[in-house]
Amino acid sequence: MYSSWRCIHGHGRSRLNFFKFCLRLHSSSTNLIYTSSSELAELHLQQGFDLVTNFITKQEENDIIDEVNHKLMRRKYNAGHWDGAIVSYREMEKVDWNCVNSVVMSKFEKHVFKGEDSCLSATHVLDVHEDGYIKPHIDSIKFCGAFVSGLSLLSDAVMRLKLDENNYSDVFIPRFSVYTMSNEIRYKYTHEILPNIASVCGKDIKRTRRITVMKRSNESCHNPIFVDQS
Repeated sequence: MYSSWRCIHGHGRSRLNFFKFCLRLHSSSTNLIYTSSSELAELHLQQGFDLVTNFITKQEENDIIDEVNHKLMRRKYNAGHWDGAIVSYREMEKVDWNCVNSVVMSKFEKHVFKGEDSCLSATHVLDVHEDGYIKPHIDSIKFCGAFVSGLSLLSDAVMRLKLDENNYSDVFIPRFSVYTMSNEIRYKYTHEILPNIASVCGKDIKRTRRITVMKRSNESCHNPIFVDQS
């Protein structure tokens, strides 16, 4: 069941083919708060984007931050990424976690990959400055497979998922949550973290420093509907 509020009604008030609507979608895992520019964008969002709120606790977040900060805080924020996709960031790859955080990472992997051995061994940790942002991009199929997932730490954010100028969604990504992209959303839609201050469903979201712990499936594990693996 879900309740919806349409910013521009397509029936009764307007004959426009292009309209926006805000929905609070209740599924087995979460309440997803987003705006979509079209029914197609909403359909793809429901089929290819999963978000679980409060996936970790504040203490678990503190434990992860304490571990990754030992390296991150010794590095300066980079003005731009090698592929131009990120502004004001620092990053690291991490394979081994301490015994406390290993429990959380195992829970994370099991949620995304359902116990299958298809997760890349290295975890990508991305630290984006309060004034930074992530530009529209699609993760290369050469480096990761059918699932791209992120654990959001320190701040809320707004992610835009865009097929083209007429089909896109803006999604509220709360702190402590895990999102997973698959299907059209992973392969056909660009994703980006909007600069400050972004808004979704009429609510302004002020982002501070944000760390995303990224899990991706192996580059050999693709959805054959979208990638020819022959």
